[in-house]
Amino acid sequence: MASPIYNSRDRRYKSKYGALESGESVTFRLLLPFQSGAVCYSARLLVLNDADNSEKSYELFGTDEYEGDCRWWEVVYTAEEPGLYWYCFEYDGPWSTEKIYRGPYSNGCIASAEARWQMTVYESRYRNPASFKGGVMYQIFPDRFYNSGTPKERVPTDRDIVPWDSEPRWRPDSQGVVRNNDYFGGDLKGIEEKIPYIKNLGVTILYINPIFESHTNHRYSTADYSKIDPLLGTEQDFISLCATAHRNGMKVILDGVFNHTGDDSIYFNKTGRYDVVGAYNSKNSPYYGWFNFINWPNEYESWWGFDTLPEVNENNEDYIEYITGPNGIVAKWLKLGADGWRLDVADELPDSFIARIHERVRAVKPDGIVIGEVWEDASNKVAYSQRKRYLLGNELDSVMNYPFANAIIGFVGYNDADNFLERILSITENYPKQVVDSLMNMLGTHDTARVITRLAGEDCGIHDREWQSQHFLSDEQYKFGVKLEKMAAAIQYTLPGFPSIYYGDEAGMQGYKDPFNRRGFTWDSINTSLSSWYSWLGLLRKTCPVLERGQFIPISGGQGCVCYARANTEFPALEGHEDVLVVIANRNPHPITYTLPEGLDDLIPIINTMGVEGRNVKVDSFTCALLGRGTWAG
Repeated sequence: MASPIYNSRDRRYKSKYGALESGESVTFRLLLPFQSGAVCYSARLLVLNDADNSEKSYELFGTDEYEGDCRWWEVVYTAEEPGLYWYCFEYDGPWSTEKIYRGPYSNGCIASAEARWQMTVYESRYRNPASFKGGVMYQIFPDRFYNSGTPKERVPTDRDIVPWDSEPRWRPDSQGVVRNNDYFGGDLKGIEEKIPYIKNLGVTILYINPIFESHTNHRYSTADYSKIDPLLGTEQDFISLCATAHRNGMKVILDGVFNHTGDDSIYFNKTGRYDVVGAYNSKNSPYYGWFNFINWPNEYESWWGFDTLPEVNENNEDYIEYITGPNGIVAKWLKLGADGWRLDVADELPDSFIARIHERVRAVKPDGIVIGEVWEDASNKVAYSQRKRYLLGNELDSVMNYPFANAIIGFVGYNDADNFLERILSITENYPKQVVDSLMNMLGTHDTARVITRLAGEDCGIHDREWQSQHFLSDEQYKFGVKLEKMAAAIQYTLPGFPSIYYGDEAGMQGYKDPFNRRGFTWDSINTSLSSWYSWLGLLRKTCPVLERGQFIPISGGQGCVCYARANTEFPALEGHEDVLVVIANRNPHPITYTLPEGLDDLIPIINTMGVEGRNVKVDSFTCALLGRGTWAG
């Protein structure tokens, strides 16, 4: 097969894979014709600055290297300033000037349709915390995880404590309102009691959904950022939980809901619950400037039009200081034991506000982390007509990696092997490597259907909550779902970044979207086959060195099978390298024999291989086989 004109993922054409540090130089090379009447006379690199839409041209020079009827041309480019850039090439032939744009699989194509390559340039001094790399995260929805039975004080009387095995309420009441006031009673002491269970899964990071005072069970309608919700316990309970987590090798990440508050809060106080003057009560309230009133008091900007969630003005200096100041909310909870923050709806937060949060986190805990809720490619995200600067340095250290989740679900659930590698590579190429190594890789969250349901159940996209409340997997579907979830988890655990388990997924819990994905943890019916599999994968994360920072090396994707490797070098230099992990995932309903590339003929079977002869590996249907090289695989 003839070599392409250019490929951004091949070191022969671009000397460094992926994003660049500011001030870093990279060599771009093109393979252009020099014979048969199509000779190239000159070539240029065209770089478009996304910030101001200005374009600069850089001349390529012909080298003394040739390949067939083509000659190598090259230029050394230095990325001076952090930012997002888009590049393509052009060259002059005997009769015309041709443009080279990005084609399928990042190959260069002579085309009229303008599709440029992305070049992410991040701040050279930026470094994200190393201590999270190689870990395993466990996400807990605190009201539904475990009730310690500890008596609680000052719990509001308008909360309805329901039995643990109750179905979450979702129907409107007699006034047509879904109040979200059914509480299962999970608490911080309950999480602390279950640390041994969580540790057995190999978990090193706890991510806990909102724990601050709020008058809805999901607690995304904050009433007081400075207090623990009384039903969850006390500030001392939080301190104790963090201390226990730290003793067991776990960090604690809190959910920061800073884009909006609840209308029933000390800041807004629409219902008059609090003995304070809230923004709704008076224009003279100290909180009045925090909110965006259209026609005070009843018309105001709110999150997605929900008037129970008034939006906060994150450009208000008083609010910024309250959240990010030396004695602000971010600092307070870090000092009490938290190790970082996950920012809810990061798309709706100004870059400057995120930067202030990041600055405060680093000031209090130099190894603290800031993770953003971003559902798309965070490197080129546009929100409210503004290109976000999340990953250019000193904003987000990591993001919730929905693109990886979609790639895994698409392959394992729907047999889309053809697009799997491209979805993964688009992220590893666009993100800074240190961010790639810290990505929060989940299969399910509190905002999605349970992973086993997504993989083996009917798509709920066209169905309402009534339908979702009544549908569960059949015994046959559930058995198949367990098999698919094991396959999906194996991929999740072996991709760059750290895997994140949504509480109960490892136990085989099922359910469609909110609130059916938020049922009480089924402690009396844990699927031990699944939980043991997650524990084994957790052990793999601790023992396999290339899973912390190793390169992602695509091998093949198609015909119901995906294969890739993780190593501290790049293919084809894998041959003879000490530490290599190879993943072969077979989504076909029948066994396959997969032939590995040359140089991978001495791998040791680790799990799920039906037989290995040299480079030929037999893999069962709906199975993910792992092979490796190195002392860890012996």
